[in-house]
Amino acid sequence: MQNSAPPSILSIKSILRSVLVALLLTHTLAFAANPSGAGPEAAADAAKKFTVCDGLEATLFASEPMVHNPTDIDIDQRGRVWVAEGVNYRSTFQKWGVLQPEGDRIVVLEDTKGTGHADKETVFYQDPSINAALGICVLGNKVIVSDSPNVFLLTDTDGDGKADKRELLFTGISGVDHDHGVHAFTFGPDGKLYFNMGNESKQLCHPLTMVLPLHGPVRDVPAKPVVDLDGNEVNSHGKPYRMGMVFRCNVDGSEVETLAWNFRNNYEVAVDSFGTMWQSDNDDDGNRGVRINYVMEYGNYGFSDEMTGAGWSEGWQKAKGKGAPEDQKVAYEWHQYDPGVVPNLLNTGAGSPTGIILYEGSLLPEPFRGQIIHCDAGPRVVRSYALQTDGAGYKADIKNILTTTDTWFRPSDVCVAPDGSIYVADWNDSGVGGHYMADQQLAAMTGRIYRAAPTGNKPSVPKLNLSNARACVEALQSPNLSTRYLAWSRLHALDAKAESDLRKLWEGNDPRMRARALQLLARIQGKANEYIGAALKDSNPDIRICGLRIARELKLDATPFVKTLAQDSSAQVRRDCAIALRHNHSPEAPKLWATLASQHDGNDRWYLEALGIGADKQWDPYLDAWLAQVGDKWNTPAGRDIVWRSRAKKTAGLLVKIISDKNCSATDRDHYFRSFDFLSGPEKDAALVELLTLK
Repeated sequence: MQNSAPPSILSIKSILRSVLVALLLTHTLAFAANPSGAGPEAAADAAKKFTVCDGLEATLFASEPMVHNPTDIDIDQRGRVWVAEGVNYRSTFQKWGVLQPEGDRIVVLEDTKGTGHADKETVFYQDPSINAALGICVLGNKVIVSDSPNVFLLTDTDGDGKADKRELLFTGISGVDHDHGVHAFTFGPDGKLYFNMGNESKQLCHPLTMVLPLHGPVRDVPAKPVVDLDGNEVNSHGKPYRMGMVFRCNVDGSEVETLAWNFRNNYEVAVDSFGTMWQSDNDDDGNRGVRINYVMEYGNYGFSDEMTGAGWSEGWQKAKGKGAPEDQKVAYEWHQYDPGVVPNLLNTGAGSPTGIILYEGSLLPEPFRGQIIHCDAGPRVVRSYALQTDGAGYKADIKNILTTTDTWFRPSDVCVAPDGSIYVADWNDSGVGGHYMADQQLAAMTGRIYRAAPTGNKPSVPKLNLSNARACVEALQSPNLSTRYLAWSRLHALDAKAESDLRKLWEGNDPRMRARALQLLARIQGKANEYIGAALKDSNPDIRICGLRIARELKLDATPFVKTLAQDSSAQVRRDCAIALRHNHSPEAPKLWATLASQHDGNDRWYLEALGIGADKQWDPYLDAWLAQVGDKWNTPAGRDIVWRSRAKKTAGLLVKIISDKNCSATDRDHYFRSFDFLSGPEKDAALVELLTLK
């Protein structure tokens, strides 16, 4: 073990290693895998190749040899950039093997002189148990590192800038040494952690003991499968979850919720101040189907067949045989024509999507505020997706922030600093991972961090004061998540003592800041109903949605709140009302769902899927209530939508009536027949026999 040697020997080893690396660098620099060379000068030259959108400039913050192969970054309240490195990428099975026997590093890069360039490098943690970690999240003196099969919690208990305590948050995750393993954690506006994992992760387990030795391998840790708040064991076996998933949990890893599933390789999840989630997903290689998703809670996102787990190609081959054009291939890849699949927000073509944020700062120009900012290492671009409401969902336009002619620029992550600037990590390679890297010599290995900000803007770090509620409320408004974590934690601990100062923020004009205040006000002991009630009456639909989400997270009976909003003018508010009725066993729930269903206009797939999520496992009473409400008028375009999405005993008989109608086209018949694949029982069998008889 590295820490078992006397300090003097460790110092000698460190010096010898530094000398060796320097000698190797001198010897091999001319043969660096990057044809433009390695080192700060080469990195600075690469920065000159950027095309940056109007009003912004990109500058080099750090490069090799300070940092190599950054897989993920976070920025703390002091403006320091924390980097998870991937020097030992795919070392378990690729020919280059282990390039760094000491293990991969968690390194902290700092600009101590205010020049805009990192001049201090601190190794927070290094150990062979860290192997190309795919996620890092800084929460005060604690750091969460995601590295399948484990999620580590590393703590600096004595404040010396280095980890001295190692624990496990989760373990037993598959996807070891794989791009599709467990990914980064992020702090949410509700005080919880959000994270995701790709389709190779397969399951999630709680360790029976969290405490580990500070260094050394992690083997045979006793663990038990995570059972989420819905009572399901978290795995990808189809009962009910498949493929990649999105989660929420408490900061200590308890009370795990499975929020969405059936992704391929969802690299990160971003959460805005209202609690709305966003992420990207990697397509099935070569199909030009990279997608951006609004993550509707409890949604199935369709990478594999919901019922069988089969891939998409079988359905596509059948459709192509019937004349489906090639441009529909992407829709089949994500099973977009299946009932029970949430639609995609945006398809961005071929690529290798990586880090994502929801930018809520004010330093960047107006077009980027409140918008998604996203890295795609494939086309070497950092983009913004300008969101607009679209019924119960969203639509978005693409605006490039950063592009380049440098073929080695591979943006792996993006993060917001306390001053509102953004930092972009560059894996820097001729490829994008996929189990290969071109720079296979540590001495010449590259990796860069760039800062993007308004032209001429100098980096700064706002002074952080957490000594009183007023100062904490100020910190809560930071665009930086690590700062918000510290402020949120302190305000939550203050409870009622912070109410007066939080109310001032709640009564302000910025909806996002108001939502942040609301999350804390509603958690003051005895104040939940007061502030949730105020939120539900608010003129801003996002605030109404936020209030409803808080009620659900606090495990309050959602029925009276849904009753208040069931005929809201906003389809997005009604969408969340439908989701709030999921697994709700109140005798009023079916009628409330019917009221929501009767407002479906037949043109809003987002709304339809929210209705489906809300009726999960209770389709019979919910559909009965809707049929009682609409009577003979069920057979409309909107009504046929609801039948197609439903899974009730009566669904099969209603499908027969739709399909046997002489005005039903061949294309529509295929559409409605697909719904049968999601039904079971004698009612389905009888309906299919009836259809054969009719023919």
